[in-house]
Amino acid sequence: MFLFFAVVSAMFYGLGDFSGGYAASKSKVFSVLVVSQVFGLATAAVALIAMWQGPPGGTDLVWGLIGGLAGAFGIVTLYRGIAKGIVAIVSPTAALLSSILPLGVGLFLGDRPGILAIVGIGLCVPAVILLSSSPAGAGSDRDRIRPSLYHGIVAGLGFGLFYVALSRPGVDSGFWPLIAARTASIAVALVILLARREPLLLKKGSRIPAVLAGILDMVANIFFVLASSAGMLSIVAIIVSLYPAPTVLMARLVFKERITPARWFGLGLSLAGLALISLG
Repeated sequence: MFLFFAVVSAMFYGLGDFSGGYAASKSKVFSVLVVSQVFGLATAAVALIAMWQGPPGGTDLVWGLIGGLAGAFGIVTLYRGIAKGIVAIVSPTAALLSSILPLGVGLFLGDRPGILAIVGIGLCVPAVILLSSSPAGAGSDRDRIRPSLYHGIVAGLGFGLFYVALSRPGVDSGFWPLIAARTASIAVALVILLARREPLLLKKGSRIPAVLAGILDMVANIFFVLASSAGMLSIVAIIVSLYPAPTVLMARLVFKERITPARWFGLGLSLAGLALISLG
C-alpha cells in the first residue's frame, strides 16, 4: 500500500508544482507562496479533523516545524537559483539532492530494500535528474555555473530535510506535524514579503492556480506521511522525487510544450524503476 501512497504523493506534488508555477508566472512569487501555503494549511486542518487522533506530542510538532522551515528555505533558494542561475543546473541538482538525502537517512536508520528494489532505485535516481532537466539557455556561462550548483544543492538539502522531518513523527501523531510545518512556512513567507516590502496581491488569472497549488501540495504531503509511515523512507523518497513527471506531462497537455528526448528517457526509467520497486 505504501507504494500506492508514494506514487499518488508524487502525482499531486507534480500537479501542485504545475499550478504554482502557472500562478507565479502571472503574479509575484512570494504572494503566490503565501496564498498557496494558507490554503494548504486549511487542507491539513480538514484532514486533521477528519482523522482526529488526539493532541500531538511535543517532539512531533518540533519535527513538523523543522520540516516546514526546511521546505520553505528550499523553495526560496530554488526560486532564487532559477531567477539568477541556470535552470538546467539548478533544478536537476535540487531534485537529485532531495532524493539522495532521505535515501541515505533511510538506509542509515535500517532500511533494507530487496535486490529488485535497489535496482529500481538505481533507475529512479537518474530519472529524477532527467525529468528535472531543461535545455541550457543562450545566457548560460561559466560564471553562473557555481552559483547555480550552490542554489541547487542548498534547495535540494532543504527539500530532503523536509522529507526526512515529516517521516520522523510517530503514526499516532496524525497530521499535526503538517499543521506545524505549514504554519512555519507561512511565517517564513510573510517575513520575506515584509522584508521585500511587497504587497500581498494576486493578479487575475493566478488566484485559482495559487489556491489549487496549496491544496494539491498538501494532499501530496498527506500521502507522503501515509507512505513513509507504512513503508521504507529510502524507497518512498525516491518515488516521491519523481514528481516532475506529472509536471512535464501537464505542460505538454496544457501548453503543448515539447517533451525533450532526455525527459522521455527519464519517464521510461521512472516507470521501469517503479515496476522493479513494486516487485522488490
